[in-house]
Amino acid sequence: MMAPLGYARALLCCGALVLLVSSRTASAESIAKAQFLPAPAMDLPGYLDPATDASLGTTFVRVTTPESPMGNGLACKRSYCTHRYSSAQAWNADQSLLVIVNGCNGLCFLDGHTYAPLFRRQRGGECEWHPQDPELMICVAGRRISRWAPRSNTEDVILETDTYSELQFGPYKGNPSWDGSRIVVRATNRQGALIAFAVDLSDRRKFPDIELARLPGKNSYCGISPLGKYIFCQQSRIDFTDQAFVLSIEGDLLQSWTEHHRPGHGDMTVDLEGNEVYVGISKSVPDRYQVIKRRLKDGQVTALAPYGEGQHVSMRAIRRPGWAFVSYAGAALAPADCQKVAPFAQEVIALKIDGSGEFRRLAHTRNAPYDYWSETHGSPSPDGSQIIWSSNWGQRGGPVFDFVSRIDWADRESGDSLAQGDRHEGQQAR
Repeated sequence: MMAPLGYARALLCCGALVLLVSSRTASAESIAKAQFLPAPAMDLPGYLDPATDASLGTTFVRVTTPESPMGNGLACKRSYCTHRYSSAQAWNADQSLLVIVNGCNGLCFLDGHTYAPLFRRQRGGECEWHPQDPELMICVAGRRISRWAPRSNTEDVILETDTYSELQFGPYKGNPSWDGSRIVVRATNRQGALIAFAVDLSDRRKFPDIELARLPGKNSYCGISPLGKYIFCQQSRIDFTDQAFVLSIEGDLLQSWTEHHRPGHGDMTVDLEGNEVYVGISKSVPDRYQVIKRRLKDGQVTALAPYGEGQHVSMRAIRRPGWAFVSYAGAALAPADCQKVAPFAQEVIALKIDGSGEFRRLAHTRNAPYDYWSETHGSPSPDGSQIIWSSNWGQRGGPVFDFVSRIDWADRESGDSLAQGDRHEGQQAR
């Protein structure tokens, strides 16, 4: 049966002619049976004008305008205007606010549902949304850790120290535990050494220092696990090998993942078996360029999606933890040595993390690879009903816009995942 758009291509694989035909996708598919679905030609949608992806039947909206001011004092660079990163939560806990950081003139807050510009704030350091209280962000800067309310611009200082300087939230890859009570901070001590430590924000209590020099390589970042049990640190060696280390909250080394990026460019969550896991892109054998999950307690690996151009994984839909949100770059890959490849290019999908290969297509990004700022960095809302992603709309070096796609979760399995997220929410290991 020919695709509605009349798209087909043939590949010669091991002497057999294989016809790959695109078709309109259902709400759920299996990677084992899926085929590449090209994006139909489409003009750049106007600012805040709802648009429809004809191949997916999904609606989306462009929510930033690098080419002109957005209103209420919000304005962006002409080159890009985007949310911060795939593993950073863009929406607050009740999705009433959406924050735009990259290229905007401060922290730029939009209405979380209509995307109308509301207000902006100037603030140093790094702030991340509190996962339970929609009025608060958790901020780290200089010598201070605080809870900050963006609407009222008021602040509650949790910790202010003379013992440490250059406090950072990660940096750049920090998130609080799911109940908002714990974070990991990287800092410099009085001897000038780089250290990390966990902080319990509820008890205003600091955990022991971790001397990062005792781990191989140079530290990239450290973060807290979703239930607050583990500290995850990535270290970069002189040969550009990125390794990961899992430590207890007190700083005892539990796991050393010495393979390069196995995985990386990802995010942490709790799977449906209750295990805290890191989900990301592997860059090492035996699962190179596959999407994998790795259990923090023992390093066990589960392959989730085959070889492909997966670029970033987000687990920010913390109330739907059974799903990873994967941003794919590049062009569609041909089967390599007759091995299955991921049938995605310039696309964002939701991928079940149970190893079943079940997925949903969310957006065609039409994003031409160019530089870091033009990467897609798909990041879902806490309940997974929306996802924000970036695109230069096929113009290499052109302005990079942010878009939001709506996600319809109507099936029973997705509801089960949501219920599981509610059960995990607020848990913390003491």
